[in-house]
Amino acid sequence: MNRESFSDAALVLLGHGTSESDDAAAPVYEHAATLRARGGFGSVHEAFWKQAPRVTEVLAGLSAPRVFIVPLFMSEGYFSAQVIPCELGFALTDDPVSRVQRRGAQTLVYCRPIGTHQRMSEVVCARARQVVEQFPFPRPPPPAETTLFIAGHGTERSEQSRKSVEELVGRIRALGMYAAVHGIFLEEPPRISECFNLAATRNVVIVPFFLGEGPHTQEDIPMQLGEPERVVRARRTAGQPAWRNPTERHGRRVWYARPAGTAPEVAGVIIERVVELAAAAQPGS
Repeated sequence: MNRESFSDAALVLLGHGTSESDDAAAPVYEHAATLRARGGFGSVHEAFWKQAPRVTEVLAGLSAPRVFIVPLFMSEGYFSAQVIPCELGFALTDDPVSRVQRRGAQTLVYCRPIGTHQRMSEVVCARARQVVEQFPFPRPPPPAETTLFIAGHGTERSEQSRKSVEELVGRIRALGMYAAVHGIFLEEPPRISECFNLAATRNVVIVPFFLGEGPHTQEDIPMQLGEPERVVRARRTAGQPAWRNPTERHGRRVWYARPAGTAPEVAGVIIERVVELAAAAQPGS
């Protein structure tokens, strides 16, 4: 990205937000800080749907000629593709023009979520590689002897929620690196706990396809993998990881990676989401 090409634009990083955990919002602030340090945008702002600062309030305070809103969501699901854009006045269709809204002299652009970008396959593979290198026991298992699981949320409210995981699984599977690649979900089958039966190898790596270290990644998934609730709670209270890498469970050696959305490479994905709609946001386009 040309450092000056977006000097007239405000970048808004939009997270879901929650009152249950400060950790869930941390990646929004971290990626915003990274992009401020890189320069190129007139300003960079954090915003959320369910906690302060609220996205509607942030947008109301911006006067930049162009405002790019990048949803830090992992799928084009119920909130990112329906609830939030509707609230902001966007009626999304397959036409990129539907993501552009003129408000007097100001142009708002609602970009696609980061989780559906093709580069997220690189992010997930990096996360999987990093966790076994950090906890080799005693050597990192080669991908050819490892089953990779991508753990998503899933929801019956929108089939799009699991679509990004399934497409990601297909792209990584096509690389032929791992013995097998599967998607597993918190709220849809196949469930997180089914990974032990689905695994084709003794070595298992699970990468949570979530934005941050919230209750889902630090409590729900570890408990569905068989960790007792009291142990998970005690580890969180003590500031320890919710999962010890690797853990032997049901004849498998299981590594549990950090969430994909916390990876530093995500900042580059955010920029690409802006660039792909930049032409549509030009005055007179």
